[in-house]
Amino acid sequence: MKVLLITSSARGHAIADALSRSRHKPEIIAVSPSHNPGILSLATEQHVCDIMNFDSVLDIAKKSSPDFAFIGPDDPIGMGLADALQEIGISSVAPKKSCARVEASKGFTRELLAKKGIDASPKFSVFTRAEPELLLSYISDELCGDYVVKYDALKGGKGVKVSGDHLETVEDGVAYAMECIAECGRVVIEEKLIGVEFSLLSFVSGTQVVDMPAVQDHKRAYTGDTGPNTGGMGTYSDSNHTLPFITEADLEQASLFNRLTAKALEEECEEPFVGILYGGFIAVKNGVRLIEYNARFGDPEALNILPLLKTDFVDICQAMITGQLTDDLVEFTNQATVCKYITPEGYPENKDQVGKIVSFPEIPNNARLYYGDVTEDNDGILRLGGSRTAGIVGIGDTISEAENIAETLCKQVQGPVRYRSDIGTKAVLDCRINTLLQIRSS
Repeated sequence: MKVLLITSSARGHAIADALSRSRHKPEIIAVSPSHNPGILSLATEQHVCDIMNFDSVLDIAKKSSPDFAFIGPDDPIGMGLADALQEIGISSVAPKKSCARVEASKGFTRELLAKKGIDASPKFSVFTRAEPELLLSYISDELCGDYVVKYDALKGGKGVKVSGDHLETVEDGVAYAMECIAECGRVVIEEKLIGVEFSLLSFVSGTQVVDMPAVQDHKRAYTGDTGPNTGGMGTYSDSNHTLPFITEADLEQASLFNRLTAKALEEECEEPFVGILYGGFIAVKNGVRLIEYNARFGDPEALNILPLLKTDFVDICQAMITGQLTDDLVEFTNQATVCKYITPEGYPENKDQVGKIVSFPEIPNNARLYYGDVTEDNDGILRLGGSRTAGIVGIGDTISEAENIAETLCKQVQGPVRYRSDIGTKAVLDCRINTLLQIRSS
């Protein structure tokens, strides 16, 4: 068996690792923008090319004749790589372009959910005309100055700006909304939600939906949830596959939203969503609301989830493609995980450490190391890139145990790097629990 893996980053390393553990022992034909030492150690071939150059990717696919493809990042999914591969007879674990709009267009998703009566969204409106007065009126009068402005296309995770965090005044919001309309023709402006965020990812094949363990991400660069947003500094999951601060009803509501959305996508797009549906949710005073959907594995979320997978990942991938996905194909161990991302000292503001040497400790069986933006010299020396270097994952019976494992290993990394030591700690968990208790008791 051969699997074509189009990927980048530590997420790709985690996917390759899960594929390699399959009983099918597939040959992994990896295509990525740069050599990833972790993927290279697992793949039969690793091709370095621009993964947005579909002609190059298709040429590799034709020569390797894989049984299926797995597309990791958002940009090639959103631009229709699954469609292009299907045209040459290769099915993908990734939605086609029409269904991928669930991530590529915030407006499409909000309008779809409203059309189908899925009560998951905050108050919102989609604007296509650059009329400052209209935008100002909506933000000031309808949303009372507490708002979120969303670029209505893929923008590398940097298209969403929130009042109070990125935008100080109503006028700042209007200016950014005008910028979005000028660049992509549409903008979504919506109510700012107050609560605690979490992620629920699901394997999806049409209306067949099987959930993964819930995860919480930490976007802020520095300890105490301070500093600029990043691609994600770390994540944790619990041994019971829920999270300490959410209720059973919260998780059930998020799960229902994923199922209803998968059905809505199939009806609207007239074809099944095949792949990973990643719901970014927020637990609020009166339940759960959807922040956004992604059409692929999250990074770091994949680093928490995939090491816990007991059943065969290749079998799951094939079942999604053939429409035979069932609950019994998916089983996770009842363990907790804590992922802490090692990054260059200057991340995300500067790239002064690019090319500097980094070294990692020996990784025990109760942990994982997934390489991200790091390169390996011919003599085995690892060097930093400009983005997140590697995710270190501790695995234990409790979040506390998993955090201790991850923290111990992170302290042993050598080089001009840093990480967030507070992720997965009791203090952070207690803060989340108390925050939601206060919101729901007020």
